[in-house]
Formats: sequence, C-alpha cells, structure tokens
Amino acid sequence: MRPLDSSRAAEVPEPGLRLTDDAPQGAIEEPAAAEAAGTPGTGRCWLFGSSPCGLCAPQVASLFVKKVQDVHAVEISAFRCVFQMLVIIPCLIYRKTGFLGPKGQRIFLLLRGVLGSTAMILLYYAFQATSLADATVITFSSPVFTSIFACIFLKEKYSPWDALFTVFTITGVILIVRPPFLFGASAAGGGESYSLHLKGTIAAVAHAVFGALTLVILRKMGKSVDYFLSIWYYVILGLLESIIVLFIIGEWSLPYCGLDRLFLILIGLFGLGGQVFLTKAIQIEKAGPVAIMKTMDVVFAFIFQIIFFNDVPTWWTVGGALCVIASSTGAAVRKWCQGSK
Repeated sequence: MRPLDSSRAAEVPEPGLRLTDDAPQGAIEEPAAAEAAGTPGTGRCWLFGSSPCGLCAPQVASLFVKKVQDVHAVEISAFRCVFQMLVIIPCLIYRKTGFLGPKGQRIFLLLRGVLGSTAMILLYYAFQATSLADATVITFSSPVFTSIFACIFLKEKYSPWDALFTVFTITGVILIVRPPFLFGASAAGGGESYSLHLKGTIAAVAHAVFGALTLVILRKMGKSVDYFLSIWYYVILGLLESIIVLFIIGEWSLPYCGLDRLFLILIGLFGLGGQVFLTKAIQIEKAGPVAIMKTMDVVFAFIFQIIFFNDVPTWWTVGGALCVIASSTGAAVRKWCQGSK
C-alpha cells in the first residue's frame, strides 16, 4: 500500500463546534428545539445514551482504518460512502425530504459535500501515515481554523481569547510534529518513518482546515436542511471524488478476503452511526457539553493505540494533546458561558 502524498480524510465532527446548524466557534446559540421542548439536556442523552455510537464510534471506525492492510485511504473512503449511501437512501425516502434539498441551499450542500469528503480522505490518510493518537489530536485544531473562517466569511468576532486558544493549538501541533530544527534529530526521529509521520501530520492539519470550512458552510445553512440530506450530499460527492482520485493515482486494489472486508463494512457502519448521533446531539444541545464530551475521542485514541498496536504515545504527544484539548475545551466552555448569560 502506498499512501497518498498529498490528501486524506474522513469527516469526523470537530470538537467545540456545531456540525449542522449552529454557530461554529464564533456564535454559539441556545438550541431552539431544546428551548421549545423545555429539555435542554436531550442532546446529552443522544451522546451518553447512544454509547458507543455517540462517543467512541468515530474512533472505532478510525481503528478499523488503521487495521486494514494494503487498501489505499481513498479506496477506504469510497467503500465507506457506498455503505453509508445504502443506509441513507431509505432514511431519506422515509422522511420524504427529497434528494436535492431547498433550491437556495443546494450550492451550500454541494460545497459541504466536496469539502467534507475531502476532509474524510485526508483524515483516513493521516490515520494510515501516522499514529492514531497523533492524527486524532491534530484534528482537534479545527476550532481554531473555524474561528478564523467564521470571522472572514460570517463576520463573527475574533476575540483575544480566540487568539490565545490559537497559540495553545499551534503549540500542541508543534509538540506532536517535533520538527528537527527545533527538537533535534533524536527527538524528531529520522529517515523514512519521520517523513511519513510528517505527511500524516500535514494531512491531519489539512483535514482540520477543510473540516472548519465545512462547519462554516453548515453554520450558513442553519436548520433549513435535514441532517440526513446533508449526509447524503457528503456520501454521494465523496464517492464520486474517491472514484476520480483512484482513477488518477491508479491505486485501486481488491480487498483481501476475511477481516479486511469486514473492517470496511464496519468502517461504514460505525462512521455513519457516530455521525448521525453526534449531528443530532448538536442540533438540540449547546456546543459546550458536546465539545467537552468530544474530547473523549483523544482518550479512546490513546487507549486503542496502546491496546491494539502496542504503541505507547511519547510524552511529546501527551503534552501536545493537553495543549490542543485545553484550547478546544476552553473555547467551547467560553462560548457556552457567553450563551448562558
């Protein structure tokens, strides 16, 4: 298997941000549905009550991505889209939402699909190229980029607190990457392994950027689009994009019989399960509690890396994880407190 040199990703919902309808870092609001029903804790029930789907399903899917042998990240993304499409189509028919969406929102749905699927491919490449813990932690830098893009495109305020959280995130990423000119060759590691680690890190950062752009688009669309329709655009455009990229790079290969094919099915099922539960939770719950619970992704990533790959994260990775989690959690809690006033 030859990892893709420039791209990778899977859309994993980012910490501290609403995936579908509410403000990313810059404008977190009290969910209208929760207010109307008088049950603001319903979203937490979606996460706690749906475990493992709500909490660890994305990391279980990531574990299977790491376990699949000799299947390119883009091809894994294509398989995930196929399996998810088979589930989404009956849901759309049952809910009678149609397959195109409101006319005024279709351009945003197209952008959401392209950017989200690109993020998916980038993240899957990062999981294959670097450690599970490193890739997961770096994806938590997405709120920093979301704050910046929301300021640019949505005219939301970028405060000194956002700048401080950005510094924390950059520090965490540097600790994970450990560039040789700062840490020396011994701390950074050398040779081909570090080169692959660096490519995986770049892919994870690119995933955070594309994920942030996706969240800004979802913020722009608001609640006018059903969350299953949003996922439909994500999987259909993701499948088309994956096929085109596979044709260009010539990396198509038939998965081995046995566990590899089972892993591909489970990637689709767990990926869809985590996405649906988390998306629904953030539609009806404040972003603060959801973001804090999303930090469990890092905990699961560390546990899975140690148990299934016998790879104990370095203290540099632990320090970087603490910086990034502190940044994303601090930003979410600050927005949560502001929205409660």
